[in-house]
Parts: sequence; structure tokens; C-alpha cells
Amino acid sequence: MAYRGRGPRFVPPPEEQHRINRKIRAPQVRLIGADGSQVGIVPIADALRQAEEAQLDLVEIAATAQPPVCRILDYGKFKYQQHKKESEAKKKATTTTVKELRLGYRTDSGDIKRQIEKARAFLEAGDRVKFLLRFRGREMAYQDLGRKKLLGVCEALEDVGVREGNPRMEGRMMGILLAPSKKKAKPKAAEAAPEADAKPAAEAKPAAEGGAESAPVPDTPSAAS
Repeated sequence: MAYRGRGPRFVPPPEEQHRINRKIRAPQVRLIGADGSQVGIVPIADALRQAEEAQLDLVEIAATAQPPVCRILDYGKFKYQQHKKESEAKKKATTTTVKELRLGYRTDSGDIKRQIEKARAFLEAGDRVKFLLRFRGREMAYQDLGRKKLLGVCEALEDVGVREGNPRMEGRMMGILLAPSKKKAKPKAAEAAPEADAKPAAEAKPAAEGGAESAPVPDTPSAAS
């Protein structure tokens, strides 16, 4: 028996997502012209002839329709535009990772504090955090105490994380998941300075009016003198 070795094997290219030109098997198609106009239902031979006259491709864009919908277009350009749209959608999509942090049933407060600080950094960076608490041997009888420990960790992180569900067992480990919380807008400071400036101005107005009333009125000479 011949030895084939472990070299790279031939990988066939991926199948086309759309049937084009002579690969379209339907006897009739609903044709859309190169300019986007609705031509109507025509035999496949007429659709292929119109595509050849326009020096373009006949592309089946809705195979499940009755009859299938085909369009006359440049298939190479169409594939490029589809690939570009998919790449832009992947760039806009936000990806989050899950960071795992492990605790023990007998983990002391100092180690728990360090794990909480790590979780806080992960949550502030936008990642989700999963805490896992392991039970060893007879520790399985104290699941309630382990649940309280996990809930206490969640309470310490409630300013940056939101708990997703309750702690639950996964084999001999109890886990809980935290997601980053949305940032809250800071309240605007009250503008007290304009009010303080307006108060002395209001007090100055009556003083001015009172001064005008206390001013002496000169006597006018009579016509007889």
C-alpha cells in the first residue's frame, strides 16, 4: 500500500452563492434589466440573449421565487460590492470577550480583593467577566456559603458591572457572569453665580427710588414778588 504522506490536501473552492448564466436551470425567469427596470417573465433563452447583448451576466438573485428572479449585471463587480458590505459590517460589529477568574471556597479576603480589581479593569475595558468558585471534596456541602461569596463579589462590582442571572453549578464549580454596565452621564453643576449677581441688583433698585423721594424740592418764586 502506497504511503500518501501528510502534505497539504487539495481544498476545493467555495461554491458560488448565486447561479449565473448557463447554470440557471429554470425554464422561465422574472427578469430585471441592467438599468433596474422590470422586464417581466421571459424564457431563460431570451434572458441569456439579453445578457449577452449587454456584455453582462445573468444572475439568479432570488432562487426560491416562482419563477426565480434574475438580473442582468456585472457579476464580478456585484461580488466585490457584497464582500465590501460584509467587511464594513464586521468592522462596525462590537465584539466582547469573556474573562474567567477563579476563586476557591477557602480563598482569603486579600486574594478576593485582587480578583475584584482584575474584574473591575476587565469590565471598564468592555469585557464580560465570569467568576468560577471551585468546591473540593466535602466542600460541596457548603454551596450556600459559596453562593453568598459570589454574590458579595458582584455587590463589590455593581458600580461597573451588571449581574446576569444567579450563581449556578457547573459540575464541581459554581459560576456567575457579569456584563459591563452603561456609563451614566454626570449631572451638570448648578449655575448659582448669575443668581448671586441678580440679588444685589434687585436690592439696589429700591435704594435708588428712596433716594429720589428724600431729595429737597426747591421753592419756585411766585408771580407777585
